[in-house]
Amino acid sequence: MKYLANALLILCLLAASCEAKGLGRRARAAVRAPRRTAPRRDPNEKVFNVLQYGAKPGGKQDSALAFIRAWRAACNYRGTARLLIPRATFLIGATIFQGPCLGPVPIKVQIAGTLKAVADPSMYEEDFWILFENINGLLVTGTGTVDGQGNAVWKYNDGGSRFPSSIKFNHVANGIIRQITSVNPMGFHISIVLSQNIRAKHLHLTAPATSPNTDGIHISQSSVVKVSRSVISTGDDCVAIIQGSTDVSIKKVTCGPGHGFSVGSLGKYPDEKDVRGVVVTNCTLRNADNGVRIKTWGGSQPSQASNILFQDIIMDNVKHPIIIDQTYGSKSNSPSRVKISDVRYINIRGTSASAVGVDLMCSKAVPCEKLFFSNINLKYYGPKKLPFTSTCTNAKVNYAGSQFPAPCR
Repeated sequence: MKYLANALLILCLLAASCEAKGLGRRARAAVRAPRRTAPRRDPNEKVFNVLQYGAKPGGKQDSALAFIRAWRAACNYRGTARLLIPRATFLIGATIFQGPCLGPVPIKVQIAGTLKAVADPSMYEEDFWILFENINGLLVTGTGTVDGQGNAVWKYNDGGSRFPSSIKFNHVANGIIRQITSVNPMGFHISIVLSQNIRAKHLHLTAPATSPNTDGIHISQSSVVKVSRSVISTGDDCVAIIQGSTDVSIKKVTCGPGHGFSVGSLGKYPDEKDVRGVVVTNCTLRNADNGVRIKTWGGSQPSQASNILFQDIIMDNVKHPIIIDQTYGSKSNSPSRVKISDVRYINIRGTSASAVGVDLMCSKAVPCEKLFFSNINLKYYGPKKLPFTSTCTNAKVNYAGSQFPAPCR
């Protein structure tokens, strides 16, 4: 019994010692671990709350003028300024946030509430609902929602109508838009025009697959635009890169439903500028009409689309995974004169809903050159058992690595 008692005493002492050491380690770790604190606001920042300028919550009365008054006060303030749209629902018609502003950059716009558009197309004289214009240094952020109420007006779209974009950047430099939800735009969700150094990230853009001309992000005549970490489900192109756009990056974006990631359409209008330096990487497309697409109009004036990379793309039940269409949208019998060259398709895999996984329909006037395919692994999962193929017209293509469907010969 004496030996048993001694053994129990030793075990208890060892257990106590181990627990004490464990507590000591946890205590030291707690001392070393940095505390997570909420980001500090600039103590010198002045907040311009739209409520203080007459905005009416409830979504019944048009508060556009109150929003514009609040913006003008913030933009003309010579200190650090933040325009606040608080948690409430506001109805607004066409609203212009115009610079240049007088304070240090960036001027901030925090959307915490829900904005609803006046659902009457005749109330919009131009192609926007909310416009940011002539601003150098802009941050549009928040967890709010912009609701274009497009479901009330899409029935009036005759195919040639251009309904207003929910948010438009025009002549904006050094701008960021993030963490915004856009639903049911009348036209595009976000339009970026004549702007430089724009970041669009952590966005959630949603409209029905049947909604007409509801591009997710429409980029035109802009440079150094980066779109990342966003989810886009809409009725037209998830991202459209139009004439005059250079150095555009699309990364970690999920698309579908929608018409995919598109360069174009190009060549519809005279004197269009070239597109070059487009990178689409680490993206996923689900139940989309198209995957990665370049589209140009027949009968166009000369221009170019070059230095384009589509890499590390996953296709999930996409109708046309890889497509170049140089007869897009045109009734002209004349060939497109948009020259497509130096386009690389690398590490693209997944499933196709059609029997043609790669469809290259290039112009006979200016054939596609320097097309490069490496490691394409697509499988056909259509309703009928058909041969899975590639088609190539007026295209000069080089291949490396695995190719499925089999390359054009």
